[in-house]
Amino acid sequence: MGKRFAIPRLEQRIPMAVAVHISGHSERPGVETAFTEDVSIRGARVISTRRWRREDTLSIELLAGNFRATARVAYCYAHRDDGYAVGLEFLEPAGHWVLNPSTGSGNNLHG
Repeated sequence: MGKRFAIPRLEQRIPMAVAVHISGHSERPGVETAFTEDVSIRGARVISTRRWRREDTLSIELLAGNFRATARVAYCYAHRDDGYAVGLEFLEPAGHWVLNPSTGSGNNLHG
């Protein structure tokens, strides 16, 4: 179950597994293939094998598609026994993400 936040989210999160590459870890360089657990217009929750620090910046890109972004780590929590749940906020997105930003509802999925 996800963490509860004092400030409500501005947009709906949609449960969706999307393959991504993430990179930019300061101690474990290289590109990691990961999957999202949920997505929104402005970010995603990614399951990573690496522990990230809050406020770290990283690069994220879709494996299938032309989306890429610099992202800020909003949180990083242990996730089951197999890694970390990392909340990402997109800072400099480019290309087409899996949600349509024009509506903000999360009901218009690309694909």
